[in-house]
Amino acid sequence: MELFNLVQKCRSYRRFEENYRINKETLVDLIKLARLSASAGNLQPLKYILSCTPETNRRIFPYLHWAAYLKDWPGPGEGERPAAYIIVLGDKEIAQVFGVDAGIASQNILLGAVEKGLGGCIIGSVDRDELRQEFKISERFEILHVIALGKPKETVVIEDIPPGGDIRYWRDEKGVHHVPKRPLEELILSCFGE
Repeated sequence: MELFNLVQKCRSYRRFEENYRINKETLVDLIKLARLSASAGNLQPLKYILSCTPETNRRIFPYLHWAAYLKDWPGPGEGERPAAYIIVLGDKEIAQVFGVDAGIASQNILLGAVEKGLGGCIIGSVDRDELRQEFKISERFEILHVIALGKPKETVVIEDIPPGGDIRYWRDEKGVHHVPKRPLEELILSCFGE
C-alpha cells in the first residue's frame, strides 16, 4: 500500500467489532514501530501499558471520553468497544516535557494498525487520576493519552470543508462518520520554488 493510501485509511475509528481479538504479539509489533520513532534529544521517554483481554479492557473503558463533537453519543456501546488499548506514558525521570514524541510514536502505531487491517483512535480526554488508581500507575509516569484499537465497525469519509464551513465531524442517519478537512489551498501560505 502506498504511503498516501495508508495515511488516508488511518482515520479515528470509534466503533469496532468487539469480538475480534487482537493478541499480545500484535500489540508488541506496534510498539516496535513506536520504538523506532524520532524522539527529541533521542531521550526516548515513552512507556506503554498494553491491554488485549476483555477483562482489562473493561477496566480501561470507563475512564475514556469519546467524540466531543457528538454530544448525544456517549461512546461505543456493547459489541462496538475496542479489542485492545495502549496507554501511552511519559517517564518523568527521563524528561519533563514530552513534546511531539507521543504524537509521532502514536501515529506510527496507528499506521501499523491500518497495515494490519485494524483501526484506532487516540483518546486525549481521559480521567487520568482514576485510570492511575485503577492500574496503580506510579506518579513517575505522566498519562499522555490512550490508543483504542480494533477491527473498525464504521465507515469514515473525508470531505473538503466548503467556504465558511464547519470543521466539526458528524454522523449521518446511516451512521457514516464524516470528517471535514480544510482544502490544500488554505494550508499552503507560500511556496518558493518551481
